[in-house]
Amino acid sequence: MKKHNFNAGPSILPREVIEDTAKAILDFNGSGLSLMEISHRAKDFQPVVDEAVALFKELLNIPEGYSVLFLGGGASLEFCMVPFNFLEKKAAYLNTGVWAKKAMKEAKAFGEVVEVASSAESTYTYIPKDYTVPADADYFHITTNNTIYGTELKEDLNVNVPMIADMSSDIFSRPIDVSKYICIYGGAQKNLAPSGVTFVIVKNDALGKVSRYIPTMLNYQTHVDSGSMFNTPPVVPIYAALQTLRWIKAQGGVKEMERRAIEKADMLYAEIDRNKMFVGTAAQEDRSRMNICFVMAPEYKELEADFMKFATERGMVGIKGHRSVGGFRASCYNAMPKESVQALIDCMQEFEKLH
Repeated sequence: MKKHNFNAGPSILPREVIEDTAKAILDFNGSGLSLMEISHRAKDFQPVVDEAVALFKELLNIPEGYSVLFLGGGASLEFCMVPFNFLEKKAAYLNTGVWAKKAMKEAKAFGEVVEVASSAESTYTYIPKDYTVPADADYFHITTNNTIYGTELKEDLNVNVPMIADMSSDIFSRPIDVSKYICIYGGAQKNLAPSGVTFVIVKNDALGKVSRYIPTMLNYQTHVDSGSMFNTPPVVPIYAALQTLRWIKAQGGVKEMERRAIEKADMLYAEIDRNKMFVGTAAQEDRSRMNICFVMAPEYKELEADFMKFATERGMVGIKGHRSVGGFRASCYNAMPKESVQALIDCMQEFEKLH
């Protein structure tokens, strides 16, 4: 039976990315050695990093003066690295979900943190719109897509201070104006690679402005200077990321990824809104294209476990909602084919006919 992988992360990757990485794990570049056992300083591996960096810059149209880094520690480590490197006196944060709140918590250890707005009172079902970012903030931090609650910022904001963004779950799903940001970061395990590598896009001249000592491994300048090779990088995930970047380019680039994302999201939201058994949880204007969250309508609440079983028996994988909100979540990242979204819609319609 075909499996339809709606996992929120680690998540679906293009089949050819998995196959090409698997081949390299058996024999990297005809070297007779596995990708898992070569030195990261081997002459064959440096071109992997170089091409991955070049494709990042090409696909996202990154201007001159920015570095692309491949680090460890996940976005969770960036929650602390960001203020370590950029927060001198005051930072502003938009609180749109669990990950934004965790990023804010870490920043409070480094200086004043202003929460410009929050949607916590509505269980993060919308993204706040009317707020003021302090003009004297060192930066304004946003989380562009909220995987747990299914809300997303689909356009770059216009603010009067440098922006920093956690784009873990929507990177490469739409064009972005990188020049508006001094740092963009994310865990790769949603739209880029298997877990284990973290990408960071950093504006070079924004570094070195804080007065505190920064531990060597937590200093972005360390990794800029060493080309992500200060210590052993996560070799296999970087190789897989390169294959994904090649795939995105071959499919037509980020603009095509956005077109597909809109198409898939529109299909599934249309069914959620049509089907009287299900209800979407996010505000209409803020609905995420990446993580589509829904619950049973109140009068069908007792059928939640039945639908989960029904869908699982038909090949749906990973549609259980996050434990903090319940219900269902269909994660539709770049590699998710339209056919899988249609299969879930068919499943919902079949269940509706039965009940």
